[in-house]
Amino acid sequence: MQTGLRGRDLIGDLDFSREEIETIIDVAFDLKRKRALGEPHAYLRDKVLAMLFFFASTRTRGSFEAGMAQLGGHAAFIESRTTQISHGDTEKEMGDIFGRYFDGIAIRHVDWGVGNRYINLVAEASRVPVLNMQCEIYHPFQILADLMTVMEKKGGNLRGRKMVVSWAYASSYLKPISVPQSLILQMTRFGLDIVLAHPPEFKLTPEIMDQARDQARKEGGGFEVMDDMEAAFKGADIVYAKSWGPLLTTTDSDEGKRIQDKYKDWITDERKMKLAREDAIYMHPLPADRNIEVTDEVIDGPNSVVFDEAENRLHVQKAVMALTMC
Repeated sequence: MQTGLRGRDLIGDLDFSREEIETIIDVAFDLKRKRALGEPHAYLRDKVLAMLFFFASTRTRGSFEAGMAQLGGHAAFIESRTTQISHGDTEKEMGDIFGRYFDGIAIRHVDWGVGNRYINLVAEASRVPVLNMQCEIYHPFQILADLMTVMEKKGGNLRGRKMVVSWAYASSYLKPISVPQSLILQMTRFGLDIVLAHPPEFKLTPEIMDQARDQARKEGGGFEVMDDMEAAFKGADIVYAKSWGPLLTTTDSDEGKRIQDKYKDWITDERKMKLAREDAIYMHPLPADRNIEVTDEVIDGPNSVVFDEAENRLHVQKAVMALTMC
């Protein structure tokens, strides 16, 4: 177990070592057990977390607020449009001032080419930990919850397990690429055989791809890319299929929607799930475009673990906050 996390930022998935991630998962399981048994665990009594949102949220806001309360502290929800940020508050000022008011700062900012830089500049000026609730590059807390869920369902030794990270069609909007990027970065560190499947226009950042390949080589796992959803599903132990925008092809929303609409057959349905192993689990970070991105039969079916996955957001976030803010 690693004990040197106090005061640390978590912005990118590789900010913590594999051993430190294992510590977080261990603590998360302990906190989940404590909550199930009703055991008090107010490790952050009198601590306050600032939650600054530039992007709408359901699970992220709810799980951070509930988690801070369960740890004995308080989470202050701050919607960016209700602040003076648009009138001149800089990243340095937000980091320096909020770092004096609060014991931790959590930020969600997914604007393309803006969010990650903003979070890092706040962190440079802050005297307290800065936590990335999602930017345009990374979504580390979602993937920690995903890792915890996979370990619950498939055991702690994941070496040799096949995980498909697949694009899926959605009609609602062009979603960020941070979830698939964080998935391939973190899951390759635990020896999984990752198959990334997407149409040609939906590539991920080259630097992230190179880092994922490096992690796979280091840990003895696999990393393969293909443009065939059905071929990718064959023999999978874990299916993680969600939509993301063609942001490396175009940042124009109309052109992106035109490209996206070419691939309406990239839906996770029962026929495709039957290509995976019989005990394969289906994962999605939610919200999903039902019967467009995934059918009701799959997301509500016996192989779906999406609600366990959503619950585990609470436990991993509590673990990180307890380890970094105490």
